[in-house]
Amino acid sequence: MYLPENFREQDAATIAAIIGNNPLGALVTVQNGALVADHIPFLLDSGRNRLLAHVARANPLWRLADRSQDALAIFQGGDRYVTPSWYPSKRRTGRVAPTWNYEVVHVYGRLVAHDDELAARETIEKLTREHEERRPAPWAVGDAPEDYVSKLLKAIVAIEIDITRIEAKRKLSQNRSAEDREGVIAGLEEEDNDAARDMARRMREREV
Repeated sequence: MYLPENFREQDAATIAAIIGNNPLGALVTVQNGALVADHIPFLLDSGRNRLLAHVARANPLWRLADRSQDALAIFQGGDRYVTPSWYPSKRRTGRVAPTWNYEVVHVYGRLVAHDDELAARETIEKLTREHEERRPAPWAVGDAPEDYVSKLLKAIVAIEIDITRIEAKRKLSQNRSAEDREGVIAGLEEEDNDAARDMARRMREREV
């Protein structure tokens, strides 16, 4: 992706947070000479530098692993439209234009498949804990009848992306003056939706 240096994000904790808060990735591979995108919830295993997930056994994606398949997982973070009306510089020069602020992470790596029930169980248990542990009454895989779980496990295949590199971009008005950035933050804070206020918060954190 086009990645000017002032938009490049290299902080590992920030990148992990973007993936963790937006785990539904678009996994791009080449199948039969054509680009294919599968939308899959992932879990970042930073300690082993990999992404974990599973797919339906009927999905041909996992069979690509035997072909040393390169893969790209895209995680879209927060994003908001930015109107030129928020820039104080508009009143002086008029030389402003609309834009879009956003966060995105591209994870590149090799697709690996683990076609066995134990790997599938470990993967769904990790994914389940990630999304359930903060709930008031967290659900666990063991809460379901074992015969039901076993049937489900036979219908899925565990996959992982063995990460080779990560590119992260946070376009948060870094290319504007401090005055214009403050104008964008103020405008976002006045918008009547949580996503806009969240973008304003991220912009303020970026300034610290």
